[in-house]
Amino acid sequence: MDDMEKWPEIEKAATEKRRELVLQGAVVDQRISSNGGLTSVIYSLQLLNYLEVSQCPNLTEIHEDIQNLTSLQSLILCRNKLASFPNTIGSLKSLKVLDLSVNNLKALPEEITQLKELNSLNVSCNNLEVLPDGLSQCTKLCTINLSKNRITGFPPDLYSERLDLLSTVVASDNLIGELSGDICKLSALKVLDISNNKLSEIPSDLSDCPKLKEINFKGNKLTDKRLEKMVNGCQTKSILDYLRGKGRGRHVEDGGDGDAGRNADKKKRQQRKKKGKVNEEQEELEEVNKMVVRVLHISDAPTALTIKVSAEVKDVRPYLVCCMVKGMNLKSGNALKRFLMAQTKLHDDLCGKRTIATIATHDAQLLKGPLVYDVKPPTQLKIVPLGRREMTAVELIRQLHLEADELRKQKKRQNVTGLHKYLQLLQGKPLYPCLVDAEGHVISFPPITNSEKTKIKKTTTELFLEVTSATSLQICKDIMDALIVKMAELNKFTAEHQEEAVSDGEADGSGPEPAASSDTSSQLIIQQVRTMDQDGNLKVVYPSKTDLSKEINNLTVIW
Repeated sequence: MDDMEKWPEIEKAATEKRRELVLQGAVVDQRISSNGGLTSVIYSLQLLNYLEVSQCPNLTEIHEDIQNLTSLQSLILCRNKLASFPNTIGSLKSLKVLDLSVNNLKALPEEITQLKELNSLNVSCNNLEVLPDGLSQCTKLCTINLSKNRITGFPPDLYSERLDLLSTVVASDNLIGELSGDICKLSALKVLDISNNKLSEIPSDLSDCPKLKEINFKGNKLTDKRLEKMVNGCQTKSILDYLRGKGRGRHVEDGGDGDAGRNADKKKRQQRKKKGKVNEEQEELEEVNKMVVRVLHISDAPTALTIKVSAEVKDVRPYLVCCMVKGMNLKSGNALKRFLMAQTKLHDDLCGKRTIATIATHDAQLLKGPLVYDVKPPTQLKIVPLGRREMTAVELIRQLHLEADELRKQKKRQNVTGLHKYLQLLQGKPLYPCLVDAEGHVISFPPITNSEKTKIKKTTTELFLEVTSATSLQICKDIMDALIVKMAELNKFTAEHQEEAVSDGEADGSGPEPAASSDTSSQLIIQQVRTMDQDGNLKVVYPSKTDLSKEINNLTVIW
């Protein structure tokens, strides 16, 4: 058994009989490298119900003694270099959450199917080609994320009526060539994402999923070109209605109810006479052209905001991408709520729960430029966190730890929600990153919080967006691309539904506001923002011609 002094976190967990242990980052990775792997002591902590070991490229394997941690309910092993996983995982009978994302796994042990309590499985960003048979035995599964692998198809066992709690299946960016009509057996399915795969057909039986609310089949070359255009531009309901119609037609061809088929044909002829159906189809196809993003060049905006990046951020959180957005309608109905929910989803998915990158949004009219992206010691970094009074980073972190402990006691569980989930991301860092305005106010403290001073509201008409990362500049750009596309989709949705505007006062119950204007344009204007080093040399400008360039059929970018 190696020296416990090298692993103070493990020693503390053992002596205090803790139920939660988080090991992550460069310091832990160095220990793993010098030790030849994780210390064996970790497998003796049998009280643990939450274990996370992440962001450790030198972690290539987990010992079979993982089977000793029989109390584990959450096992998070993301962003390492695991090439395999021991089949003794089947002994973790209490496991509810398993996250093996962003590793080098080529296969999963079949023993995963023995995890009867499992409700969340994330194996995204690996090299998997197949899933193990028998997942229907995991009858409490609610969420499966298989995105960014090499999977060619789902095992038949996944289309099982026994998986009556499975509500989310994300399998984007794979090599899936066929989706079985048995998908309709998943009675709880709400979200299905099979974008960027090799599908040529979408089964009409999909329309029989009773709770399906969100589907994504973009990036598949479908043989039905009308359906392909609808997939790239229409709402889920329109696509399901179309598939339902195709299903009825196939039923007649296969020897179904002839009278029903003739009645359907008669009704269709009547609709064609009125040209109602034709007009509806044209409107569906024209929806593709409604998502427009116009880029405003810096040369066209001499007063454009600039950001200076200090040299010290290099060793803390070096990558930053920013831009300004005009034309985002946050006033109408639930538009602001939808936008905040979309940002949270991006944080959980693409941003890897903020371990990969962090998004921050600000009311641009409340900013005092130029801005400086800098680092400060925790005792000197002062911010007014969202919904709180001004405090130092030390005080905020301490307060969040206290709240997390209190939450654990109240909820009688080890996992916490909200900002408390991200405290470990700054553990052991002597300097914290921050974005500072011209008056010296910290407006952003990634990856923890923004400032209340620049908080967006329903009345916000111009947004300043920032994405920071310790991983790479391209990740920042990719996530900013995804955020802008999502904003365009939300703006289009708001414009189409023409919800009435609601003021902050009305939301608080203090009074109504006049109805929204008739302007329902959904066009976004993205103003470029420069990021420069301390000597004034250009580091990055976003968006550039290489950004927002992925094939998104329902998005038009005007330069």
